[in-house]
Amino acid sequence: MWYKKSIAKLVAESEQSGEGTLKRTLSSSGLVALGVGAIIGAGLFSLTGIAAAENAGPAVMLSFIIAAVGCAFAGLCYAEFASMIPVAGSAYTYSYATMGEFMAWIIGWDLVLEYALAGATVAASWSQYFNELLKIFGMALPNELLYSPWVEHHLADGTVFSGGIVNLPAIIIVCLLSLLLIRGTQESSMVNNVLVVLKVAVVVLFIALGWQFIDPANHTPFIPVNEGEELLKEGKIGVFDFFKEGYFGHFGISGVLRAAGVLFFAFVGFDAVSTAAQEAINPKKGMPIGIIGSLVICTLLYVLFSYVMTGLAHYTDFKGDAKPVATAFAKTGYTFLNTAMIVTIIAGYTSVILVMLLGQSRVFYSMSKDGLLPKVFSDLSKRQTPWKTNLIFMVFVSLFAGFVPVAELGHMVSIGTLFAFTLVCIGVIVMRKRNPHVDRPFKTPLVPLIPILGIIVCVLMMASLPLESWERLGIWMLIGVVIYFIYGKRHSVLRKEIESGKE
Repeated sequence: MWYKKSIAKLVAESEQSGEGTLKRTLSSSGLVALGVGAIIGAGLFSLTGIAAAENAGPAVMLSFIIAAVGCAFAGLCYAEFASMIPVAGSAYTYSYATMGEFMAWIIGWDLVLEYALAGATVAASWSQYFNELLKIFGMALPNELLYSPWVEHHLADGTVFSGGIVNLPAIIIVCLLSLLLIRGTQESSMVNNVLVVLKVAVVVLFIALGWQFIDPANHTPFIPVNEGEELLKEGKIGVFDFFKEGYFGHFGISGVLRAAGVLFFAFVGFDAVSTAAQEAINPKKGMPIGIIGSLVICTLLYVLFSYVMTGLAHYTDFKGDAKPVATAFAKTGYTFLNTAMIVTIIAGYTSVILVMLLGQSRVFYSMSKDGLLPKVFSDLSKRQTPWKTNLIFMVFVSLFAGFVPVAELGHMVSIGTLFAFTLVCIGVIVMRKRNPHVDRPFKTPLVPLIPILGIIVCVLMMASLPLESWERLGIWMLIGVVIYFIYGKRHSVLRKEIESGKE
């Protein structure tokens, strides 16, 4: 269970082509678009207002920069691995080479949950904005077909609705995008590129048009005063009381840091680029460009967007506001942007769902090729796509999106992502010691400092998540461990090769 895949074997697998392998169709620009498509979504349009109103005020732009730096630590580690081992599977594959088969299984099983719940959660939100778009044209779906059953839903008008039957639009969008992926990665990439261009264009338009309406008074004070920090400076309270009384994170320097923690998850998604390594035309060059390029572009857009947003409306206006971006838009006089923003959010959510479904199927494809899962998950169509895996997950994710209140499982997406980030950072340190002479087209700078900082940031973020998230993750992992020992370990291709003397 601790067998490790050699780098030479992984590189050989990545260089295979023809029947039975994934088709290479993604250019460097396509990989950047894939990353931007996965990153820009709900985080930009919802978390910005929350972080500004409750934690950082106008200094939310500083929080974005801090969050980006923290995310970049993991991103640089991903870039080294993706250029060195350009194989589908992302953190699963990297763990196989550094920490052995069992840890690779654990992280692969974790990634499946991450991508599934992320796709389902975004699909559920997508349906709400789709219905808003229908209302503009005088149409709307009944609430019974917009909400999952069994729980109460608090609607925008303040009422409580508990008669949900199914979230029908969420199921439809998951099915449509799954069928698109089955048709081919190139076609999926073309659709994703169009969606990315659309949402980036509207974000840039908001920044450009909103800039002239910025009221400098809204940026004052830039960092709102934290009463607890003032009392701490004056010696009227101790450090223990500062945390006990709940002062930490409510504005001041601590608020900027707390907001950075909240906004860290607005950058999650770049790791999905590495799952498409075997579909990149030139992975050794394209993967680092895709990962780092998407992070840089999104950071720039996030900082400018938050600056304009908090300049158009005072940060206190976003308190308890379910649609903070619309509140800011109202200050511009360009009312047509409200409709454009709804279209943009729909486009943003669509591209995120698409990339999550892509990443999920590619992780299962890699695990199946290694014998840890049944061969059905690595069967390819004539278009060289894992169509059976796509169909299976179409059903799986659709059920979550349509019938389960996945919003309360959102923290599990975060904890799964951070766990993967942590193992990748550890893996870079391990590989530098174990395989120092392996060709690395891209090298993470300042090793081991950068990976260690990445580990610290990720562990701190994980520690801040609710206990329930850890419990649910534990149950999912327990199921995975049982499957590994019942099926995966016995059918492992690497294990059979080593025991037969072929490896």
